[in-house]
This record gives sequence, structure tokens and C-alpha cells, in this order.
Amino acid sequence: MMTVSENNMTIKVTPPAEGLFDLMIFARHADSQDPYNWVCSYQIQCLETHNEEKLPENPFHFWGLHQKMRDFGITESSHKGELLVAPQGTLLLTLQTSRPLLAMYELVHKDLDAALSQKCLAAQAEEEKLSCHVLCPFQGHYRLSAFVKDLGGITFRNVANFLIRCLRPINQNELFPSGLSMHCGSGISSSSHGLSNPSHSAPIITTKLGKCNITFHTPTDIEVTASLSKDKVIRAKYPLERYVLVTHLRTKVSICVVLPESGVYKVGLFGRSKDHRDFVHICDYVICCFSDPSWPPFPRVYSLWRRGCVLLEPRTGMLPEQSWVRFRVKVPEAYQAVVLGQEKTMLQQTPNAVWEGDVFTGAVGTQVKLAAKFSQHCSSLEVILAFEVEGSSPASLGCSG
Repeated sequence: MMTVSENNMTIKVTPPAEGLFDLMIFARHADSQDPYNWVCSYQIQCLETHNEEKLPENPFHFWGLHQKMRDFGITESSHKGELLVAPQGTLLLTLQTSRPLLAMYELVHKDLDAALSQKCLAAQAEEEKLSCHVLCPFQGHYRLSAFVKDLGGITFRNVANFLIRCLRPINQNELFPSGLSMHCGSGISSSSHGLSNPSHSAPIITTKLGKCNITFHTPTDIEVTASLSKDKVIRAKYPLERYVLVTHLRTKVSICVVLPESGVYKVGLFGRSKDHRDFVHICDYVICCFSDPSWPPFPRVYSLWRRGCVLLEPRTGMLPEQSWVRFRVKVPEAYQAVVLGQEKTMLQQTPNAVWEGDVFTGAVGTQVKLAAKFSQHCSSLEVILAFEVEGSSPASLGCSG
């Protein structure tokens, strides 16, 4: 196990059996691509073996930080040595940087395949810091390799290889969701898309209640949307997209998430400016909930749910049968707001620009739609939100503001 710094090199040897061994050392100039030259040799006599676990394969030959890490933009590591210990199966590695960098990570263990390995890592890239949350689902030794490049760079270069010893692995049901990007939490990507002042800067959000609200400050020309996914959905009655509601205020965006069941979820944020038709990925969040939530979904959202639209109440997409429900909603630039269900209900606008009124839900299976006219001369109504009427009353209709 070789570690190399700017001025010295250390080799730790664990012979695999008793006997006499030759250790040969080769070297070359750090900037050279020439073959390594033999420098010296040692004979090691092993009188007793410790039967330790074999080190994970390391094609990069060195352990710890690269001797020229400062040239790569790394100034400091949260872990100084080459051996890291994860007593509870979790570890957070942080690397301080002298300039903005992007990073990729590789986790290797004898029982870990490539697909499962991706669910063990959550990476965050900030202006002056790189972070990697690591989960270890097996006992024993792992290799965690870090690769970095500049924002405009082409090739990722290996900057560190750490040996992780896991004493007590975590449950595989608690691993990260599939498909996380290299931009988890707030950081370089969210800033470059105009998002600032995040309510949650860290990539992992743990909730006992089974709901959370992620907010950013945004410029007026940026539109944000969000997706919710989970590797294995057990009992969610509706598509997971119904459990996320994005609300654009004047200078802020709110991503409200409610969970239909326990587990680990991925929230993906996407954005576009007025000049672009397509949304591009911004960042991901991981939401963990190991209680037993069963929140009802939000109403179905249509394309006219735009900046300034705010659903104050009801905050659920499921309405109780044969009941009167208070509707309060902001729809900027609407000339008229109507709720269409068993009967048509005209909402009235208050002085603070809230459309409100009491709506009778009707029988089970009825679809209740919030619609609006955006011009006095327009004859048709445009649907904005759609609710379902269900048999048993939801725990709470909820309200906001």
C-alpha cells in the first residue's frame, strides 16, 4: 500500500504468507511519461501472517491523495490518511478546492457490482468544495477513488484513492436511489442556472413527517420543474409526479414534496429560460423517510400553472365526497376563475388577488377542475388544476397562506 506526497513516499506491506519476499521499488520523474526505473530492493522475512482481507484492486497504484493534488485544484481533504473507517456504514468525504471543479467517484468492493455501486454515492460540487456521501452495504474493505476536472475540461483525472474499512454495513434498502447526477444539492450547477439562497444546501434531506419544501430564489426569466422517483414503489396509488407541486412566486420557487410511502426518493430539478424551449437538468436531492407516511397526492397540474399561480386551499388533489370545500387560489392575469365539478362554481376575487369560493364536491369519481379565462373576449375556459373526489375523507385538506 503506497502513499506518495510531495517530499516522501511510504509503503506498507502485508505479506500473504510466511516466508521470504523481495520488494522492488521503481520510480520516475513526476512529469515524465518514460518507463519507471528500478531504484532499490528490500528483502522482507515474514514470520507470522495476520490473515487480513486482501486490499481492493487499485489500478492507480497509489493510495491517499495524489502528490500533485494542488495542480489538480485540491488544497485539502477532510481525511488526512489513506485509511478511512466507516463504523456505521456511512462516510462523508470533502475536498477543499482552489477553483470550481467537477468530480466523479468510484467505489469498489469484492461483493459490489457496478449498478449497486452507483447507489452508494451522492456527489455535490460547490464553488470551493467537493463532497461525496458514501454508503457501505457490505462489511470489509472498499476503494473509493476520486476523479476531478476543471469546468471546461475534457478528461477526469484520478486525484485520490482511499481505503475504507466498514465495520457495520447499512441495510441495502437504505441505499441512494438510482440515477443520481454529479450535481446533488445546491452548488455550481444551481448557481449557474440562476438559483440562489437554497433552503437546503446539503443533498440529503431526512424527514419523519414524509414531506418537505425546497425553495430557491430565482430570476424572473427562469422556469423550474421537478420530478420525483423511487426505485421500487410498493403502494402509491397515483404516479409519483402527482406528489410534487412547483410554485413560482415573484422572486422564488417552491418545490413541495409529499411522500405516499416510506423509502428513499430522488427529486430532480430542471430549468429553462424564456429563450429556450427545453428544460435542462439542474440538480438532484435525496429524500429519506423511514417512518410510514401516506400523504395524498397534489392535484393534476396543467401547462397554464405558471409563475405567480399559488394553491392556497385545498392543498390535496383528493376531495371528500358530497362535501363543501373552500377553494382559494391565485391565478395572475385571470379575468375569471371557475371550478367545474358536479356543478359550475364561479370564484370571486378578493382585494389581495385571491380567487375564492365554496365548492360542492359531489359523488365519488367526480373530477373537479379549476379553470380560468384570461381575456374578456375569450369564450373558452382553460383548465389549470384537476382534483378527484374519493370515498373516505382525507386526513386533512390542508391550506397554505
